[in-house]
Amino acid sequence: MTSTLTTELTWTKDDDGIVTLVLDATDSSANTMTDAFLNDFESAVRRLEAERDEITGVIITSAKKSFFAGGDLHDLLTKGPEHAEEQTHRTNHIKAQLRALETLGRPVVAAINGAALGGGLEIALACHHRVAVNERHVRIGLPEVNLGLLPGGGGVVRTVRLLGLQRALDDVLLSGASHTPAKALELGLVDELVESSADLLAAARAWILANPEVVQPWDRKGYVVPGSAKGSIAQLAAVATARLAKQLKGAPYPAPWAILSTAVEGAQRGLDEALANETRYFVKLLTGQVAKNMVQGQFLDTQAVRSGAGRPEGFERFSFDRIAVIGAGMMGAGLAYVAAKNGIEVILKDVSLEAGERGKDYSRTLVKKNIGRGLMTEHDAEALLDRIVVTDDMARIAGSQAVIEAVFEDTDLKKATFAEIARHAPDALLASNTSTLPITGLATGAHDPAGFIGMHFFSPVDKMPLVEIIVGEQTGDEAIARAFDLGVALSRTCIIVNDGRGFFTSRVITKYIDEAIAMVGEGVPVLSIDHAATQSGYPAGPLQLIDETSITLPKQVRHEARTAAEAEGIPWVEHPAEAVMNTIVDELGRHGRRAGAGFYEYEDGRRIGPWKGQAERYGVDVDAVPFEDIKDRLLFSEAIETIHAFDEGILRSVADANVGSVLGIGFPRWTGGVVQFINGYPGGVGGFVRRARELAARYGDRFTPPQSVVDAVESSRPFASDLSPRRREAVHGGATLR
Repeated sequence: MTSTLTTELTWTKDDDGIVTLVLDATDSSANTMTDAFLNDFESAVRRLEAERDEITGVIITSAKKSFFAGGDLHDLLTKGPEHAEEQTHRTNHIKAQLRALETLGRPVVAAINGAALGGGLEIALACHHRVAVNERHVRIGLPEVNLGLLPGGGGVVRTVRLLGLQRALDDVLLSGASHTPAKALELGLVDELVESSADLLAAARAWILANPEVVQPWDRKGYVVPGSAKGSIAQLAAVATARLAKQLKGAPYPAPWAILSTAVEGAQRGLDEALANETRYFVKLLTGQVAKNMVQGQFLDTQAVRSGAGRPEGFERFSFDRIAVIGAGMMGAGLAYVAAKNGIEVILKDVSLEAGERGKDYSRTLVKKNIGRGLMTEHDAEALLDRIVVTDDMARIAGSQAVIEAVFEDTDLKKATFAEIARHAPDALLASNTSTLPITGLATGAHDPAGFIGMHFFSPVDKMPLVEIIVGEQTGDEAIARAFDLGVALSRTCIIVNDGRGFFTSRVITKYIDEAIAMVGEGVPVLSIDHAATQSGYPAGPLQLIDETSITLPKQVRHEARTAAEAEGIPWVEHPAEAVMNTIVDELGRHGRRAGAGFYEYEDGRRIGPWKGQAERYGVDVDAVPFEDIKDRLLFSEAIETIHAFDEGILRSVADANVGSVLGIGFPRWTGGVVQFINGYPGGVGGFVRRARELAARYGDRFTPPQSVVDAVESSRPFASDLSPRRREAVHGGATLR
């Protein structure tokens, strides 16, 4: 056998003439599409062509835990429209190597030992056969749409030719799903599975020896794209266009549309022309702003948060076998299910066994649905439910490593609960699941304030992936680390913020709701407000959202905040939404969907149209506020409140702000998160400041850009780029609560 090593791959040829190319980047834990890789890969392909007569076949595999990780996303952030020509050349160069590989005239097999996502799958698709290890850590797919991109290495063109237009779009390209090996086999993305890595190369060699003469399906004479009978491409394209328009609701996501266009146009062209067309769409996305936003927020910031960038150092990872949840209402019931689902025994305590069993019924309902959908076996369901122990006796929480309090949002009730917990589990991490009450104040009722922390989960807990960890003024670093590890054990993404009323997420989404309600009082039609939100990329309109949760809730939150401000002698600036809420709730009795009336009309619990009385009370004028202003008022209300949260020391990092805003309160994903929205605004931070001042001149001082963001413009830097972790100082003196 002969072997040659470069910095990015190893070339080995055995006695049967089979060349094995092992991808093994020297200076990285993963193989990526670096210039060094491209140079070495091109050299390998040229050598394969030169030695073709002495070669029986080729195997491509990896020495890393993953197969191939794709492009360098940090590099993408630096590429603007001025780099379009350079990126076009680079992308076409990559494709040329893959095309040379698949037309080598020898069987080429991808031996997939780990994740093959994005560029990794594109390399595999250029092979004649794909064999993968059927192990849990292996994922296969083209997730580029989730980053505002499309697969630019032939992924769109080859999946359409392999699977057909509809299956390629639905199952791979537009979903951006990362499939298990079994699902990838079912879809046709891979051709064969083996049960262990030890069997991988043997299976690849066996296939090569059994298939000496192979060509790609699309290189065979007479090939047609699957499902492309006469007229079918146009019909499929029309259906796909309508479905995508319904799904996106006008939100500014260019990648799905580019993928659809690339797929449809490519299905009607020759391979080379289709690949070139794919490059054009890819480079436009690559050099655009939305991809940069989504790469920063959806990938880089999320990766930083999940890796524990904000977790205090010096503490070993904590594990959890047994926790307790106090309160079996909707939140407590959801927490019990999530804990049990993650293999943790959970004591679910309420004032009575009946109340506790009602809380456990939530889990019973969910596992029953999962069994019906084939997602869970009867045995697994029974084991999950057995891990939830219902009790009305606080003594049963003894031995729990963490206790999460999830009782009603009442300070005195919570403090009384903490005192009882301390008698039975004094050494446990004590976390309050409050959504608005300051942790520092609640900590006065805790046995050990240093071991007390806030963990704000979002409802419904089983669906919402975020937990907001709130650090009180006396919370110790060990408690922060333990809370972070508990969140990870519950399969949540954890952001860490400092204390203050509403913390980060609640105070920011309140501004979104307030601005929408204020516009109702200005005569902006209810439907216009909610449509502006969904067309901005929010998952739901603010008025629809507040009807679902009850209009009385933000009214109560405002009242509590105002009372607290007055008690501290802090000036209170009334928001225009307050008068509208008082009218809607107190005078008209419209409390939301459950009450049968809110900003929408309801019939038997079903929303049937917008509030009919708006015109009589406030007048309705579709031109009262320009549609673009409606959208920007919603977006800027949250962005400016986020700046205030930075100024007050609530937020500890940009990554926490971006990830928390998207996962916790539905800030549009295309922005990359609320800080990335500020920094990525057209014209940069300066453009954001100019637009904020326009909104302030038209709609009020609440849109005036804070000095910190103005300072960023004057010093020519992104907002919050100079942020260092800091604890929040108490806000006194000249502070103003809004």
